[in-house]
Order: sequence, then C-alpha cells, then structure tokens
Amino acid sequence: MQARRTLGLSPASLGLAAADWWTHLAASPGKRLALAGSALRNAAIYAEYCARAIAHRPGMGDTANCIAATPNDRRFADPGWQRYPFNLLQQAFLLQEDWWRNATSGVRGVSRHHEQVVAFAARQWLDMLAPTNSPLTNPEVIDATLRTGGMNLVEGTKAWMDDLQRVMTGQPRAGTENFLPGKQVALTPGKVVFRNRLIELIQYSPTTAQVWAEPLLVVPAWIMKYYILDLSPQNSMVKYLVDQGHTVFMISWKNPGPEDRELGMDDYLALGPLAALDAVGRIQPGRKVHAVGYCLGGTLLSIAAAALAAKDDERLATVTLLASQIDFTEPGELSLFIDESEVSFLEDMMWAQGYLDTTQMAGAFEMLRSYDLIWSRITRDYLMGQRRPPNDLMAWNADATRMPARMHSEYLRGLYLNNDLAEGRWKVDGQTVTVEDVPLPWFVVGTEADHVAPWRSVYKIHLLDHSEVTFVLTSGGHNAGIVSEPGHPRRHYHWALHKHGSAFQAPEQWLAQATPEDGSWWPRWSAWLGAHSSQMTAPPRMGVAGAKPLMDAPGSYVLQR
Repeated sequence: MQARRTLGLSPASLGLAAADWWTHLAASPGKRLALAGSALRNAAIYAEYCARAIAHRPGMGDTANCIAATPNDRRFADPGWQRYPFNLLQQAFLLQEDWWRNATSGVRGVSRHHEQVVAFAARQWLDMLAPTNSPLTNPEVIDATLRTGGMNLVEGTKAWMDDLQRVMTGQPRAGTENFLPGKQVALTPGKVVFRNRLIELIQYSPTTAQVWAEPLLVVPAWIMKYYILDLSPQNSMVKYLVDQGHTVFMISWKNPGPEDRELGMDDYLALGPLAALDAVGRIQPGRKVHAVGYCLGGTLLSIAAAALAAKDDERLATVTLLASQIDFTEPGELSLFIDESEVSFLEDMMWAQGYLDTTQMAGAFEMLRSYDLIWSRITRDYLMGQRRPPNDLMAWNADATRMPARMHSEYLRGLYLNNDLAEGRWKVDGQTVTVEDVPLPWFVVGTEADHVAPWRSVYKIHLLDHSEVTFVLTSGGHNAGIVSEPGHPRRHYHWALHKHGSAFQAPEQWLAQATPEDGSWWPRWSAWLGAHSSQMTAPPRMGVAGAKPLMDAPGSYVLQR
C-alpha cells in the first residue's frame, strides 16, 4: 500500500540518502563555507543583473545573462524569457539550480549512489518549481492567453479533463489508438510460426528473390512490445532487413498477468531465445543463425549465447547487441531506483499483485527526464493548449508490458545489484556461464544520449569478450538511436573493429580514434551481416514443413493490454 502511494520509491532508501548527505555536509566546514561563498557571489551577481535589467540598459540580451542554461535545457529558449521581468525569474531559477547542483555533489564521505539520489531528488523539486510551470510567470503562456483571448487555457482544460478521465478508467494516452499493431504499425507481412506460454515467433515474408542462407533471430526486451523494431514502414528495421535479403524471425513476448508470477529468468531463457532458436532450426535445419538482442533482450541473448557455448552448441553465427548491457556496474540513471532497500520495496509491491505494472515502470522513466517528459508536456498541453498528437514511437512507448514478480526480482538482484553475469556467477542449469566463452563475432551498438544503457557501459563488452567486436556509437537515445533508418536527418555514428587479441582502449580513446560516418548505421550492419553469411539462396518456407502457420503477423501477444 505504501509503495503504491510513493510510485514504488522506497522512503527508506530516500531517507538513507538524505541522512548520508546531510551528516557529511554538516561535518564538512570547507564545503559549507564554499557553498556560503557561492550563495553570496550569486546574490551579488543577481543584484547587479537586476539593476541593469530594471534600468533597461541597451544591449540587454542573452550575452548579458549572468548564467546560461545547460545545452540540453530548452525551457527558456523562447525570446519572451529575455523580457523584463521574466528575465529576472529565469536567471534567479538558473542560479538556484546551479547552487543546488553544487550542494548535492562533491560532499566528502557521501557514497556515490546516495549522492546521485540526493541530486535527483533536488532536481525533481526544482523542475516542479520552475517558473515555466505557472501561467502567471511564463511569458509564452501569457502571450498565448492574450493572443487567443484565453482559448489556450480552455483547450488545455479540456486536454487535462480528458487525460484525467483516461487515467481513472485505465485508458491509453489520447491519440495512441491511431497506432494499433497490424493496422498502422507492425505492418511488415509475416506469419506466427511458433507459440508457447511466453512467446510468439514471427517469421517475416521475403521480398527478394534470393536471401542470405543464415536467418536472423531478434530478441527484443521483455519490458516492451517488439514493434519498436517494426514501427511505420519508413522506419521499420524489420522491413529494412527483409528488403536487404535477410530472413527475419522476431520474438513477441506475452504480456504476463498474475498467473505468471512464478516465471523466472530461467523460464524466460528457456521459453524465449532458446525455444525460438529450436523453432528456427526446425524451419531451416542445418543453418546457423545471426542472433540480435535489443536492450534487456540483448542481455538475455548474451546469457543464451554463453549457455550454448558452454555446451559446445554451434548454432549461432554471430551476436548483435543493440543498446544492451552485460556489465551493470555503471547502469546509468536507472541505478537511482536500484539498491537493496528499493528492490525489497518493489518485491513487496509485486508480491501483492504478482507483477510490476506498466504505470509503475513508466513513472520511473519519466522522472529521469522530468522536465522533458512531465513538466514541458504539462506546460504545452494544459497551459498552451497545444496538444501534439503522438507519433508512432510515442504511441509504442505508451504500450508497455508487465513483468512477473519472480523474474523482475531475479534480474534486478542478479544483474543490477550483484552483477553476476559480468563477474562469472550467473548459472544456467546449474552451470556457470560467461560471455568470455562465446567464440563469435559481435556487432555492438551504443547510443550517445542513452540514459537506460549508457554507451560507456555497453562498451564494456570489450573487457568481457575476447572475440572480434565491431562497436558502433550512434547519435540519439536509447530508442531513437536504434530506430535510425537511412535518410533520417542529422544522424551520424562512429565505428571501429576490435580484433581478437588487440589491446583494450578506454572509451574516450576509442572515440578519438574511431571512424566517423554520416547517416544511419543500418547499412553498415547489414553489410557486416552479409560478410558473415555464407551464400544467397532461395527463400525458406514459411513455418515448419507439414504445419500451417498459426496466424498472420503481428500475432496475438502483441495486442494484449
């Protein structure tokens, strides 16, 4: 009950972080003196700024600001924020934000995790109290109100009432009904050729007269619907691969319910990639398989590849990881929500309902970028009255899946808390497995702005695997960096091949020496897959010989809510 009230955040974890920070700050006179000096300097700078602003001195503009927003902060980009008195408000806020950033970092003795949690909590409060969030202190809202005679507020109220009704009735976000799998998204033709209690396996129809002999098996993360990789036809990775002559098989995960509470990581491994690999082998016997994993699907695929290697099973040809981590010592901002207290709190909450709900996961991701995903949307939708219809990626993002209690607990503890896979303690069927034993070429993609799987964490594959690794660092974030089709504007990437036996390079050293390229990384990956394939051949049959496919793509599991 408490977890539901706090959106799954552990009060004990937050309290420990606050106590750690406050106790060490109280015992750090040098840090307190530095903060006091910073406050006095900021006050003097701000007083001088106010004097110039009130006097309306010429040349007052961006260059005269006493502090600038960070490059990624677009809240004050509108020219109205340079007008008096709004310039005073935004400068006061930015100075306050800068002071708290200094106050919550660099306190000697505070654990790194607690420092991150305190800084995160301070940022949440500051984002909530920003002058952009009030119709009385936001010049964009005031200008829109005067220009429209208040109709922006009327439209915003309608949008707020509609959203409130949808939340109360459990309906999806407005506009997402225009992106239904099989109708507007997930349109690549194919057949469901295998099903068990956890997955449906989709085989996509060929579009070329000849295909590469080795098929692709794609393992998406189980916390998301698979069609992130098959959105609209123009940005579908599946369609692109099929058009390049690849035979693609896709796992579509079931959306688990209370009856699946005891499904664990071993079940997800056996009923997921291993069962799918067996099914692909029955359809294309004797063919090796290019295995592809996205996000946590890539982590699960790495476990599967390690388990196969431990048994000398040589059915895989290559492994591709897309924004996937194997070492979880630096998991990015998600680590804010993962410690012993937090995991125990989540386990208590999941015990009551049997799974982790989609809304509980979505809330955590939104808080990581609260001024982008929460407050800016509130300002735009409710104060400006400018509700934007969702695009295919936004609609997919709102179509999340639940996670069984046992599996979620096992992967949080085994991967995030204990880092068992990277440190040689992960067991499959009682046998310890490690990616170090996988003797295959790897193609690994990290994204520059990834807050879920930071690229430096993804890059640690170089420390864990001793085979050939082609590493790509692409522009964009965790989703947009992967869904980066050819022709997408302003895309770029770096890449380099790390040969077996080569010396390790630190991430910064690698970036300085990697080859820069403009455009999408998809063509390079397709060429890499071709280079590690044997020959072109006639397309395989759809499904197992003598058995009809179960149904058309996208199947039934992807439609489960």
